[in-house]
Amino acid sequence: MNAMKTEQVRQVRKAALAVGVGAALVGGVLLFVPDQGPVPPPSPEARAMIAVGAGAPAAVPDLTALISNRETWLRTHPEDDQSWSVLGAAYVERGMSGADSASYPKADQALQRSLAVRPAERGNLMALVGLGSLANARNDFAAAKKWGETVRNQEPAQWMAYPVLIDAYSGLGDYKAAAKALDKLKELRTDGPVLERSAQVYRARGWREDAMAKATEAVAGAGAPTEKAEALSMLGELAWDRGEPQEALGHYDAALAAASGHYASRAGRARALAALGRTEEAYRDYQTALEKLPEPEYALELGELYDSLGLSGDAQSQYATVLARAREAQGDGVDEDLVLARYETAHGDPQAAVARLRTEWEQRHRSMEVADALGWALYEAGEDDEALKYAKRATEQGQGRALFLYHRGEIERSLGMDGSARRHIGEALRLNPSFSPLLAPRAREALNELGEMPEGGPENMYGDGEEEEVELVPARKPAPGRSGAPSRKAESPTPTPTTPGLHAPVGTMAPAKPSPATYGRG
Repeated sequence: MNAMKTEQVRQVRKAALAVGVGAALVGGVLLFVPDQGPVPPPSPEARAMIAVGAGAPAAVPDLTALISNRETWLRTHPEDDQSWSVLGAAYVERGMSGADSASYPKADQALQRSLAVRPAERGNLMALVGLGSLANARNDFAAAKKWGETVRNQEPAQWMAYPVLIDAYSGLGDYKAAAKALDKLKELRTDGPVLERSAQVYRARGWREDAMAKATEAVAGAGAPTEKAEALSMLGELAWDRGEPQEALGHYDAALAAASGHYASRAGRARALAALGRTEEAYRDYQTALEKLPEPEYALELGELYDSLGLSGDAQSQYATVLARAREAQGDGVDEDLVLARYETAHGDPQAAVARLRTEWEQRHRSMEVADALGWALYEAGEDDEALKYAKRATEQGQGRALFLYHRGEIERSLGMDGSARRHIGEALRLNPSFSPLLAPRAREALNELGEMPEGGPENMYGDGEEEEVELVPARKPAPGRSGAPSRKAESPTPTPTTPGLHAPVGTMAPAKPSPATYGRG
């Protein structure tokens, strides 16, 4: 029993020290207590502080308790720069954990107040780490990179800079830099959150076995229910990537058993249930997830599930939710152009999607997700030659996501590259036969139309030789569809909800959060 108490005290102290705070800060949040004697269970705000200090996810109710505690403290201690940093970090985490974009302006205010009390030049690096996390949450990866590199350059041994840099480099599509930042983080720490982040990086690089091993280690080493649920959810995502919905379902169920409020696992569970044909259960899980975690991506997934079953009215309701939720987040400084472009490409105006995504690319948001989305939008807008360049970029990084492979194969098919098309579409279906309720059936039809491989093999089985490097594309007005004809989406029988102003590209990109790819978190 004494050993358990000692470990709890150690965690409390470690959490406080990790965010650079002392007993004066933690009055009412964390109390330094003797190693012996009665140790009460951590309060909700203490649990949140432990999670924030360790770089681990925290439950939304615990974060709300921490926010309330720090706000009360700061009313009488307004010069406590460390408490302002903790408050800002808690707001960022609550915004991400609860899809609560309204928390981001409050986080910015708290972090700026911390810097006003004690500037970075006087050692207030925790506020800069908070600003980096906030920028990543808003998908402003260039700003996150700036803050993270500032902290790293001033204090290379400050581990909290490296998660910021990993997310920023990944969002910018610089996966080698992300891997190097992970290597440095692993030199400084080896605990559960680092294992889980390792799994994320390995998954992005296409190293599935390594990702699964690290996620499994993270489950075993998790120090709190929410942390365990996060690692189990990663195992669910990896199983989904492999086209194993039943196994994914088991991992999501385990995650929800560990932390019933882990609504990302609820959405993942819905995706797996839909693939297994258990659609009524999938509807319920999607709706539950959206009530508590209103991510536009989940509304888009549910809308496309309805669409695939001919329930156009229900689909339109979800598509309207995508637009409303994205607009709300944009008002709080979140860049939602990627999810809006995905919606536009499939259900609205592909040319507007191209304009949005060219802006993303120009701002050096060159992740696999953006490359894939831009390639597919160009294809739907009738610009197949240019589309293929981006589709190659999305699939050559190593991840091999089924959706990306299908997109590349369909683009190749439109260009008469039947051998490459057959290979990539077939690979997509082998990897995950249920990668999308709308597109997986189209993939099977395309493969049937391509027919069997000619005797002796096609001339362009493996494409046209060297992959082309995709250069920076200046934002420009999108061209009309092929030969001036309407884009492919003009032929879609699905009616489209219209929202004035949302089809125009965003003029000013505010800081923003990594968004998961449709039918599999990125």
